Amino acid sequence: MIHRAGNSLGPHHLRVKRFATRWRGLDPQEVYGYLREIADEIDRLQREVTTARTETHRIRQGLRQWQARHTDCGRQNGRHRPGPNGGHW
Repeated sequence: MIHRAGNSLGPHHLRVKRFATRWRGLDPQEVYGYLREIADEIDRLQREVTTARTETHRIRQGLRQWQARHTDCGRQNGRHRPGPNGGHW
């Protein structure tokens, strides 16, 4: 990952980056157009990461709640007690 003064490189850095022009250099419109495409893709990926993290957090919370509710399932007097399905689940 590229860092600038402690911050990671983000879409904004690509959108505002300017390059010096030269007599036989690259076409500035093409370069800046490509940078805009990359910045848009980084925006999209950052949104996906945020969504995935939120979903992961929600699933982990649900799993913890389920585990807390089922901590004593299948146990009686500290010993395993098979349920009606033979102890599965």
